[in-house]
This record gives sequence, structure tokens and C-alpha cells, in this order.
Amino acid sequence: MRGPVRRAAVLPVGAGLAVAAALLLIGTVTDSSASCPRTASAHTYGTGAATYGTGAATSGTGAATSGTGAATSGTAAAARTVAVTSGATVAAPRARRPAPVLTWTDLDGNPISLAAFRGEVVVLNVWGSWCAPCRAEADDLALLSGEVRGAGVRFLGINTRDRDRDAARSFVRAHGLDFPSLHDPTGALLLRFPPEVLNPQTIPSTLVVDREGRVAVAIGGAVSAGRLKPLIDRVAAEG
Repeated sequence: MRGPVRRAAVLPVGAGLAVAAALLLIGTVTDSSASCPRTASAHTYGTGAATYGTGAATSGTGAATSGTGAATSGTAAAARTVAVTSGATVAAPRARRPAPVLTWTDLDGNPISLAAFRGEVVVLNVWGSWCAPCRAEADDLALLSGEVRGAGVRFLGINTRDRDRDAARSFVRAHGLDFPSLHDPTGALLLRFPPEVLNPQTIPSTLVVDREGRVAVAIGGAVSAGRLKPLIDRVAAEG
């Protein structure tokens, strides 16, 4: 005798399309989540964390949320979002943290304070004479510091891990750096910054501090004048 004949299940056309659409959606979500590590890595400089400021980690996939809820929260999110532009972390004004108190001596032993520059935009560059990437960026920084000074922008260096002031002063002369640098041989000043703002292991690093003394831009690694100037101009234009 013949056994019972098994019949294949047949879905209506509409149900088949729904299943296909669901599979397509699953594939889209999977691809999106796979790209998150690449998005996060764009925020990371050195070994530090990606973002800073209150709620500043909202980015990437979260920013892609759409619908009525997103429209409602968009304005609030914009106030605290941290953007990444050419590898630089740029904080919206409400997300910015105040720069720490930096009162120290320069390479010649003269007292100097970051607070003395309040009301101006300050480009804070961390460097060492022993650091090859610092040598690579130094000439651009020397050129740019003179170019933007008339716009109310000042440069201030933090010379780190140079126990010999003479080595640091030789570096300054060789590259024509006409802005002062705080002498921080032990890295103590760097530890005053939250590590997600300034990673003490990432040398060089550059911060742009706004006129209210808040960190607006953070860059890990060597920077060129062409990359840095638009960011300075952006902060300076805030008034």
C-alpha cells in the first residue's frame, strides 16, 4: 500500500512577501550593527574613550532613529551630540566640559595659567621633543599660530615627559614655536583632564578650548594646519 502523501505547505502570496520583507529587514539590521565598531573607532583616539560631555555618547545607530519620537528629541540631542570630523571629536556647546585649572611654569620657569586666556579661543597642544609625530606637526603649528592670532586665538603648549628643559627649548627653537609651553615632565597636568577628553598616552594631542574655557575639540595624534584651521574657525565663529 502506498504511504500517505505529504503535501508541501503553500503560503499565500501576501504572506510570502511579508516573510521576504522580514528577512530583508533582519539582514539590514545585521549589517548596520556590524558597522557600529567602525563608527565607534572613529571616535577613539589612542586608548581613550570615544566621547565626552553629558550624554555625549549618543551617536551612530541612535542618531539614525527616525519617526515622530526622533523629531521630538532631535533638538535636545543636537545640544549634546559629539560629532567626529576628520578624526576630531567636536562637542556641541552644551556638551562641553570645562578645561581643568592649569597654572604652572613655562620652559623658562615663568608662571603661566590657562585662565589668563579666558575670552580667547585657545589651542592647547601636547608635545614632547622625543616624539616623532610632534616633530612632524610642529612647523604647521608654528605657521598657524601666527596666522590666527589676530582672530583672538592663542596657542599654548604642554611639554610632557621632557625632564630636560634644554631638549624642549631646542625643539622650540628648531621649529620656530613662538607660543609658550607649560613644562610637565611627569605628565601630571595631563591627568587633570578626563581621559575621554585627553588620553595621557596619546602624544601629540590637540584641544581647542572655547572662549568660556570649555573643551570644544579634541584631536588625538599629529595634526596639520589644513585639518586644524577649520575647527579653530568653527569655534572662533561662535563669538
